[in-house]
Amino acid sequence: RCVIAPFNSLICSYIHNLKRYEQILNQMITFDCFVFTRVSCVCASGLIQREDGSMEKELGELRRSRPKPPVGGDFTLSDCFYFTRKGIESIVEDEVTQRFSSEELVSWNLLTRTNNDFQYISLKLTLVYGLGIFVRYCILAPLRITLACIGLTWLVIGTSAVGFLPNWRIKSWLSEWVHVMCYRICARGLSAAIRYHNRENKPQKGGICVANHTSPIDIVILCNDGCYAMVGQVHGGLMGVVQRAMERSCPHVWFERAEMKDRHLVTKRLKDHVNDKKKLPILIFPEGTCINNTSVMMFKKGSFEIGTTIYPVAIKYDPKFGDAFWNSSKYSMVSYLLRMMTSWALVCNVWYLPAMHQQQGEDAVQFANRVKSAIAHQGGLVDLQWDGGLKRAKVKETFKEWEQKKIYLRFARS
Repeated sequence: RCVIAPFNSLICSYIHNLKRYEQILNQMITFDCFVFTRVSCVCASGLIQREDGSMEKELGELRRSRPKPPVGGDFTLSDCFYFTRKGIESIVEDEVTQRFSSEELVSWNLLTRTNNDFQYISLKLTLVYGLGIFVRYCILAPLRITLACIGLTWLVIGTSAVGFLPNWRIKSWLSEWVHVMCYRICARGLSAAIRYHNRENKPQKGGICVANHTSPIDIVILCNDGCYAMVGQVHGGLMGVVQRAMERSCPHVWFERAEMKDRHLVTKRLKDHVNDKKKLPILIFPEGTCINNTSVMMFKKGSFEIGTTIYPVAIKYDPKFGDAFWNSSKYSMVSYLLRMMTSWALVCNVWYLPAMHQQQGEDAVQFANRVKSAIAHQGGLVDLQWDGGLKRAKVKETFKEWEQKKIYLRFARS
């Protein structure tokens, strides 16, 4: 008995610790399920679930169970945990650079691009995956490529033919009809399933339509339901052929590379276009770059200085059927289109928001932020103040000073 007693106590202690470990593990699993459920229901914004709240509120919660600071000070040792946690979150996953990569999915959608480290799970899943590859690459892809070629060819031929007609009312009608028909053929080439909401708020002539930007396919999505005047830089090659054909039948706003840097010239060209109420509404993506459809980043103020009616549009893609985000630093346009044509489908929702006007005493930056917030709220996207230009450029010193000033003011108030 003297020999066995220590072993009994050791076994009892081990069992007790094991039960404690199981309880902790169950709590961790419950917490992880709660976090992933919130991420999937609200928005798949990343790996870290961040709560909305001010620094004062979070520090107040940390200080509840801590002793009060000595007289003459408002700092406790527990305050360090707040800044330590914020620093670790920024290192693991900041809220800017993750917007320039594909959105994280909660579950695998049987596409290799969303699970590069694919591991064998079961025979049934492998057979389904193999069948999906055969259907997407051998059946859907050839049909989609054929439809896309037909749509682009008919766009060039149709718009060129309409361009020879005199400037009568029938010319504008035929031009819109050809544009919409060709874009719808191209959309069929992507197996696009689009649902439009609040069509009574559709952009009207003489205004500017602004939308969040995920991909060049955004143009195809919006032009399926109406015709727009495009704004962009003059290109060469195949893109240049398409631009020149479109320009013959419908007035678009194309700029040379040198002209794009002249803000006054760009503003004047846009004002001249919107002042003509017979011309189509201009379609602009104020972010200036593609974002992964989880957030809306800073809008450039140029299109909000025109002084005309702004028609906001929110676009939200469903990543379960295919990743619509174009990472231009990783994939060329041809490679991206082939990836889209070998996806399951392109499913998205489009919301037309009520027209917005610049309020009295509101500058262009404030107006742009108000429109951006409305788009983010409607599309279920994260509203960020950061510039999308950080995708290819370093952080400006003004942004660093702005963040440092915010932290300083927080300490000054405390």
